Amino acid sequence: MQNFWNKIKLIWTDKTLRMRVLFVLFALVVFRLLAAIPIPGIDTVELNRFLSNNQFFGILNIFSGGGLTNLSIIMLGVGPYITGSIIMQLLTIMVPSLKRIYHEEGEAGRRKFTQYGRLLTVPLAAIQGFSLLYILEKQNILVNLTAFNRITDLFIVIAGSVLLMWIGELVSEFGIGNGVSLIIFAGIVSRLPAWVSQHVFTFDVSQVPLYLVFAVVGVLILAGIVLVTEAERPIPVTYAKRVRGMKMYGGGSTYLPLRVNQAGVIPIIFALSILLFPQMIGTFLARYTNIILSKISHILLAFNQTSVLYAILYFIFVFMFTYFYTAVTFDPEALSENLQKNGAFIPGIRPGPSTSSYISNVLSRITLLGAVFLGFIAVLPLIMQHITGDTTFALGGTSVLIVVSVVLDLIKKVDAQVSMREY
Repeated sequence: MQNFWNKIKLIWTDKTLRMRVLFVLFALVVFRLLAAIPIPGIDTVELNRFLSNNQFFGILNIFSGGGLTNLSIIMLGVGPYITGSIIMQLLTIMVPSLKRIYHEEGEAGRRKFTQYGRLLTVPLAAIQGFSLLYILEKQNILVNLTAFNRITDLFIVIAGSVLLMWIGELVSEFGIGNGVSLIIFAGIVSRLPAWVSQHVFTFDVSQVPLYLVFAVVGVLILAGIVLVTEAERPIPVTYAKRVRGMKMYGGGSTYLPLRVNQAGVIPIIFALSILLFPQMIGTFLARYTNIILSKISHILLAFNQTSVLYAILYFIFVFMFTYFYTAVTFDPEALSENLQKNGAFIPGIRPGPSTSSYISNVLSRITLLGAVFLGFIAVLPLIMQHITGDTTFALGGTSVLIVVSVVLDLIKKVDAQVSMREY
């Protein structure tokens, strides 16, 4: 405890650290102010009804930082930027030049790769913004719009998404932690007071045992998320001794940490996007009176969070995407080549293909645990929703996983900054 207060004191006494923390707070305040500025022509009653009954837009609301709640000018949030980053990482499989830029050109290559992601954000924001505004207008949420109003709203939401991307990158550069993750974190946390007040004002004494069980399960889930997020499989690495002139260099030993959850929250996002898309189509078709379209809408809407089939497919998709995304972002062959170039080897394993195969086998085994855990975290809120009948638990797993991951990353970044100042 004394060490904790010493770190807090150092943060506020060190000018550089203090300015970084204040910059993060200032950026988050600006973000929340932008999230409170709505675009024109909104029917708030229809908007609240629509959002309360649509889980797909509930997911979008998470990644917009709560911007969809009142259709703010940053209603798209950092969603297009995240989508662009994911697409760029997926393209490294199909485009060898992109793979070379990302894995072999060092920091300059990473900056170029990030710039491509930024450029991709603009057309993605245009597509997402147009689709979202079109659906909202067809749902009578945006009313009395002229052609000029539609074009203006589209340019506003595109500019809002780019502005939020810029704010996130400023936070990463001049603040502490990952700016985009902090924006998502702030949007999730901003909804917490409303959620707490909703349950406080509707408190039922007869439900106290259920609330206690939920609290215990929540603590266990938090502990599990922290454990799996921080879990690593160390692979010992030894550097060969080299003689130069009359001196001997190298010969040290270290380890290569392989994380159990390499993919983070991305597999859940992929799975939700696929499973919730039919519901969005069903909601869109529900307004038509055509018998065939009405029947299709009914079938699509029947496939919702309450069905057992949905939960099973959700778990399977999360499991599969965990392996897929880990394979995309982690290249054992490139790692093996880098070890060999630096005169390093894994004791008992021959350099080259044998090292790559060994790392792949270890990664496959530990990813199994990470995939099962992510799948469990994904479907647990559905189980809680079925037990309690409370639909507010439907997105809890994703939100909690994001919040815990961001907090752990922020703590590490702060500790690194404090340690650097202490030494």
